[in-house]
Amino acid sequence: MDAVQDIVIVGAGLAGLATALGLHRKGVKSLVLESSPTMRTSGFAFTTWSNAWRALDALGVGDKVRDHHVLLESFSVMSATSGDISAKMGLVGVQGKMGMHEVRSVRRDFLLKTLAIELPKDTIKYSSKIVSIEEDGNLKLLHLTDGSIIRAKVLIGSDGINSVVAKYLGLKKPSSSGRYATRGFVEYPNGHGFKREFFQINGAGLRCGFIPCSGKNMYWFFTWMPSKHGKQKVDESIDMMREFVIKSLTTSKVPQEMIEVIKRSEMSEVVSSPLSYRSPISLVFGNITKRNICVIGDALHPMTPDLGQGACFALEDSIILSRYLSDAVHQGKIEVGLEKFARSRRWRCANVVATGYIVGFLQQSSNWFVSFLRDKVLAGTMARALLKVSDYDCTKI
Repeated sequence: MDAVQDIVIVGAGLAGLATALGLHRKGVKSLVLESSPTMRTSGFAFTTWSNAWRALDALGVGDKVRDHHVLLESFSVMSATSGDISAKMGLVGVQGKMGMHEVRSVRRDFLLKTLAIELPKDTIKYSSKIVSIEEDGNLKLLHLTDGSIIRAKVLIGSDGINSVVAKYLGLKKPSSSGRYATRGFVEYPNGHGFKREFFQINGAGLRCGFIPCSGKNMYWFFTWMPSKHGKQKVDESIDMMREFVIKSLTTSKVPQEMIEVIKRSEMSEVVSSPLSYRSPISLVFGNITKRNICVIGDALHPMTPDLGQGACFALEDSIILSRYLSDAVHQGKIEVGLEKFARSRRWRCANVVATGYIVGFLQQSSNWFVSFLRDKVLAGTMARALLKVSDYDCTKI
């Protein structure tokens, strides 16, 4: 067996690395276990709203990330059926209750590397996949695929939507939304010329968005519902998926320049992913913490991407958990600290997961009556919901 570790974080994704850095800033050491042999950077980019920037500033890395990503100036929504702009709002100089709003699209690989560089050497242990968890008094025994065992005084699950730690806590498997997503990224060595705008297309059974990360690259996403006859076999290759996305957008009112972005873009080897979410009831009443164990990030609150808050909430988790857990470590009251974290996150997570699911249904529906309400009545309200949910401050570590 390895030596006893005070705090073990399972998963070197955004929530895991941010939590490790938050604890490090408070003088508390942790070990991060990552199942992959190297850092995983699939997904291309995160939409980072105001709440995420406050968290990054609390971690001391906000300006390092800002320097490489443009500030988005506006958000526009176009109807896929009519081609009309159904909602438009400015993003610069907008005052919220917690301060000025700030929105950028941040490259996933850049953000993860920025967090990792700030951590002490040997904090992350790669090729360390957990196969089972056992109890040994107050310790958790983590059995790895290589046969080794790590003993942990505190266990934090940041191991994604199929979390081993969440399963150990008894949390139910996330529910399917019935929708799928694919994403892409494109580099323009000489500049792309697009406005600093989050441009989104809704309706006709799809939701698609284009967001510049810098003056030379663009991130895009596309979500859709499979046909009523079963999931379309479009995820067998990148070329088939690209063809499917282009065909879907060509039959709607999407501007040609946006279709050209997709034609020349890089796509992930995992060409499509099902969109799942944790039941709000499970978040409110389930065991998201128990004694010396808890879950964060997608292991805690997987959500549909319709409010752009998945990564933002992972960063919120990291600040709040770092604060409560570091204080608990110094006071010798681990269970109390984790319970405080759980109380602070349950209702906010449940509310945003539920809201995101409803917004996604409204945005993507092809039903004529829902389409009418979305384009003529609710478009502005849904756009403002993006700012409202991000008007939150997790405060300092």
